[in-house]
Amino acid sequence: MTNDELLEMARELSGRGETYALVTVVRTVAPTSAYVGAQAIVLADGTLHGWIGGGCAKSVVIDAAQRAIENSEPKLLRISNDRAYPEDDVEHYAMSCASDGTVELFIQPYSARSAVCVLGSTPAADEARFLAERLRIRLAATPAEAPVVLIATQGQGDEEALEAALSSPAAHVLMIASRRKAEKLRTVMRMRGIDEAQLARLQAPAGPDAGAKTPGEIALVGVVGVLALLRGRRQMAGHTSAAGSEQDRSQPQSGAVPDTAAVEGTFINPVCGTAVSVTDPMHIEEYQGVVYYFCCDGCRTTFRRDPAKYAQIHRISTAKVPV
Repeated sequence: MTNDELLEMARELSGRGETYALVTVVRTVAPTSAYVGAQAIVLADGTLHGWIGGGCAKSVVIDAAQRAIENSEPKLLRISNDRAYPEDDVEHYAMSCASDGTVELFIQPYSARSAVCVLGSTPAADEARFLAERLRIRLAATPAEAPVVLIATQGQGDEEALEAALSSPAAHVLMIASRRKAEKLRTVMRMRGIDEAQLARLQAPAGPDAGAKTPGEIALVGVVGVLALLRGRRQMAGHTSAAGSEQDRSQPQSGAVPDTAAVEGTFINPVCGTAVSVTDPMHIEEYQGVVYYFCCDGCRTTFRRDPAKYAQIHRISTAKVPV
């Protein structure tokens, strides 16, 4: 098989969520039939596709690749009788061929257990996908295809994404959100029929407190949380995250003024009638110079569809009755 054919095979295996390891020859010392850049795919059952040298290397590589798959950890492998420069991070095996050459290989496992689905179309979501690829964590297209889901919607479809994640078989659901926001979303999920066992998989904030502010920093914190779960590490209870503290509120335009009732501390959501704290709303919208505060995604979305209607409801509800 050519390298292009192997890479196409790897894409197909990843798409089906099948476990495998990609093996690449990174260095050779003659005499050896292997060459730098040669590649092979080793399946979990030990089947090898491609070429990484003759029979002297094949059995060693298959065994090492299967262990890499089992542990979900990449490794460097050296098959050589030259032990002049031992290195702690390189696994060394004796060369059994009479040629007595040297072959060094990089083994990268791709396991269904080492996959993440990132939900969201925000800059932080894009950064999280980039970081996951750099760390060679397989990106799954849907929550059903990964053991961990990272939600980076940040106010853009939070409820829909969280419901999809919690309704999936994913073992862990991480969300870039503060604890306060997460509690509000838990309430919404219960109203949508998500039970407590499903809600128990939700972790928010998504990672440790690192003072994250930019989308890249926020994504990094989230991916650290993902990596900890994929490596079998539980998150520290009670941590807070600057990434999670970001409330994803839509800021009012310059010059907008809050309603008088809002100045006093609460605002009646004109869509559902809920009293919303102006110090901790889930969303803020400005319409015709008035600031509106909302308790959830659904109310904000409904308001945006017909702001004039709900502005009128708000005016009527807050109008003073003449005496």
